[in-house]
Amino acid sequence: MMTMPAQSPLRLLHVHAHPDDESSKGAATSAYYVDQGVRVVVATCTGGERGEILNPRMESPENEARLPELRREEMAAAAKILGIEQVWLGYVDSGMGPDVEPDTFAAQDVDVAAGRLVKVIRELRPHVLTTYDENGGYPHPDHIMTHKVSMAAVEAAADPDAWPEHGPAWATPKVYYDTTLHRGRFAALDRAMHAAGLESPFTEWLSDWAEDPDDTARITTRVPCAAFFGVRERALLAHATQIDPDGRWFAVPLEIQQSAHPTEDYQLVRSRVPVEVPEDDLFAGIRGHEDDSFGPWLFSS
Repeated sequence: MMTMPAQSPLRLLHVHAHPDDESSKGAATSAYYVDQGVRVVVATCTGGERGEILNPRMESPENEARLPELRREEMAAAAKILGIEQVWLGYVDSGMGPDVEPDTFAAQDVDVAAGRLVKVIRELRPHVLTTYDENGGYPHPDHIMTHKVSMAAVEAAADPDAWPEHGPAWATPKVYYDTTLHRGRFAALDRAMHAAGLESPFTEWLSDWAEDPDDTARITTRVPCAAFFGVRERALLAHATQIDPDGRWFAVPLEIQQSAHPTEDYQLVRSRVPVEVPEDDLFAGIRGHEDDSFGPWLFSS
């Protein structure tokens, strides 16, 4: 159970599927807000037990045997780097195979599974919650389930008749989808690498990724967190079993990342406060009104 400080700061809750997702999606945003004194919490739905060791340096029978434990250790290291708090929802990784095992996260009843996140929401009382879109950001069963559970939990947490054992109802003022890994970002990095006379790790990848005007149009909020991209890289590297330090994520020099695409990007999908988009702050409309009660949804996808 989380203990609230006597005077709570602004509070941000990220909901992620696996350990390492918090470092590959929205990590600089987390560090940016932590630096401002915001309380940032990551709820990790699964332990990543069915992941594979993707870093050749970490491949060994010993590491494979203790992968679930390693992933928890890596998550703790990344959380320390980012300055965040982290809670486990305790579900089992579903893997990417065609068949979903009955004990895994993706096989759970959404409304039942949402109960654990309702408890976190009511204890933390976040002003902002981020999660994935209907496609999970990419179609991993756990990412899609994370979307479903997040949205169900937001609704249930605001309903005093739902899950009364988890404490007083809390209506989260703003809900966002994380859109950090969109094509426009990688296209900007690709152009900047070529302009600098460097080989881009994204050129071939982009050639197979069709442009979609809606991909950029849905972005409502760009958080200017370039100063924390280095923190993001360190947090990602902390997930040593999952991240190859020689891989594409680290092929673009930090200064090119900061100049070519200096934001992490989001889609506002629910708001209980008046909003004007585009925004550059997830807490726009909330700062100065942290203790207000919030009315019905004013903005929705």
